[in-house]
Amino acid sequence: MSSIRFFVFIVVTLVVYIYILRWTLRARAVTPTAGVTASLAFIVVIVGMYFARFGANAGMPWPIYYGVPAATTLLLPPLVLRMRFSEFARYVVLAFASSPVIHAVFSLFVGWHEYMPFWNIPSLWGAGA
Repeated sequence: MSSIRFFVFIVVTLVVYIYILRWTLRARAVTPTAGVTASLAFIVVIVGMYFARFGANAGMPWPIYYGVPAATTLLLPPLVLRMRFSEFARYVVLAFASSPVIHAVFSLFVGWHEYMPFWNIPSLWGAGA
């Protein structure tokens, strides 16, 4: 995967993830600070995606290079933000649904299939870039 594509994937995922956190916690009287939200997004998205890329390139088994970021996504924000069950339920559904949706959008409309390479979605424009 090219560095430019990887950067675009990170930026899109980061924006989506921040909106997921903000929407999930929207009913709170006091929402987390921008610093807390940015820190969680940095760890979950940026560190997670670099870890997955490193793990895949280093030949780690997929349960490790997908499992560690998935576990971080599942556990860190609910613990740090002390989510109520209803917040946690919304967060988990949205956080884990976002990756396939992002992959589908990039695959269908741009022809980039690297986001989730094990799930083949053909491009609307042909073989893809």
